[in-house]
Amino acid sequence: MAFFQVIAGVTSSLMVTPVLMLILCIIFVGSLGKSFGIRRLYVNFLLKIFEYGRVNIETAKKSRYPEADDTETEGTTQAQTTITTADHAEKVIANGNGYLGKTPQQNGGNHLISRDPLILAPDAETTTKKEPTRKISSSDGETSDEFTGEENNFEFNLENCLDYVKAGMEAIIEDDVTSRFEAEELKNWNLLTRTNRHYEFISWRLTVIWMCGFFVRYTVLMPLRVLICFLGVLWLVICTALVGSLPDNEFKRWTVPPILRHCFSILASSVSLVASYHNEENRPLNGICVANHTTPVDALVLMHDNCYSLIGQRHGGFLGVLQRALARASPHIWFERAEAKDRLAVAQRLRQHVSNPRNPPILIFPEGTCINNTSVMQFKKGSFEVGGVIYPVAIKYDARFGDAFWNSSRYSMMQYLYMMMTSWAIVCDVWYLPPMFRQEGESAIDFANRVKSVIAKQGGLVDLMWDGQLKRMKPKKEWRQKQQEEFTKRLKGE
Repeated sequence: MAFFQVIAGVTSSLMVTPVLMLILCIIFVGSLGKSFGIRRLYVNFLLKIFEYGRVNIETAKKSRYPEADDTETEGTTQAQTTITTADHAEKVIANGNGYLGKTPQQNGGNHLISRDPLILAPDAETTTKKEPTRKISSSDGETSDEFTGEENNFEFNLENCLDYVKAGMEAIIEDDVTSRFEAEELKNWNLLTRTNRHYEFISWRLTVIWMCGFFVRYTVLMPLRVLICFLGVLWLVICTALVGSLPDNEFKRWTVPPILRHCFSILASSVSLVASYHNEENRPLNGICVANHTTPVDALVLMHDNCYSLIGQRHGGFLGVLQRALARASPHIWFERAEAKDRLAVAQRLRQHVSNPRNPPILIFPEGTCINNTSVMQFKKGSFEVGGVIYPVAIKYDARFGDAFWNSSRYSMMQYLYMMMTSWAIVCDVWYLPPMFRQEGESAIDFANRVKSVIAKQGGLVDLMWDGQLKRMKPKKEWRQKQQEEFTKRLKGE
């Protein structure tokens, strides 16, 4: 009996040793910010598996429902022809992942309708004003159009309110905001049950592949990622504590950037991050860096490549541990969202930070909340009132490997981390855009919208005017009043 116990102990030690060596190798290579290219080979292998699954699903559908498939194919072909004709003049955006991206109109998801974005806009001043006209008869019998806004005897026409009726019906069917806080619709199934379309049992081949993928994700990838994440956070806390104990001098400022990049490179390994950085000559060195916001992983993606100071809401739990650790080593700004007085203090601290050229660039997500990476929503004007240079950054995630969007109103941070750890990988592209300056006479709101438009165009995202806080609150009363006033002006012909 003792002999078998010895054999079992030796066998288990032989099995554990390679696993530990693999973990140490991953951590060591990740800490150096280097890569053997294994992750990209892994991603390319997954793409081939997804493509095989797509072909398998289509074959199974044709064998089960041949008539329905022919009808669906014909309808899809006609729809694609219509879209291609309508969008012929639009530029197709390449997202850097080796395949053609979608146009901004298509990238927002599967929309049922195509609406006029200026009707029922959040700001009534941006709505399109159609000037009503009436026919005027001249003495020689000819008729001409004349603007009736200056006439006192304006006659009501039912068509004057049809745009609002149409926009209201469209909003009831499918509003332009709610869909931005849901998971991005995938064209093909990525073998995850969270994006399941009941395809895992459509054929025995796909069932085998799905079961193998489930086994790999939950018994190999997840435990390995959890362990690396735990060791990475522990190492981050230790390193920031050591650096934080140094006197505030030039040596400390020189030491912080490489140490933080070193720590975040280890954390990037815990989610199998595969990021491609473009236009690195525009990488920010100081000032303010603004980016679209999809997930807390955004900060990890950018800190993996550069050192930033962070600004954001103060959190508890896991995020709170990271925030307190980072605050020991470098200047960061954490605030309470609900405290208006604290916001004034934040604005003052932001100006002080930017005015010091020795400080690293401060990373800001002006949307104020996470959007599902199909669009860019309203930028808060606060960071654009400070002055100085703005460095825009566009981040686009490839949802085929895992949905990076964090719906904070539905999932806690630990639930979100669980989904990240059990996804295939986090694949994204990052574009560093040329620095932008506020023009003379340009308001902070116009400057924010101009920066937002540049980010949306580069990332292939839909540029929306709506406030992302509609995720948590109802529309402001002022917005409704502005729309009522605008509608009244339309009826009066003003």
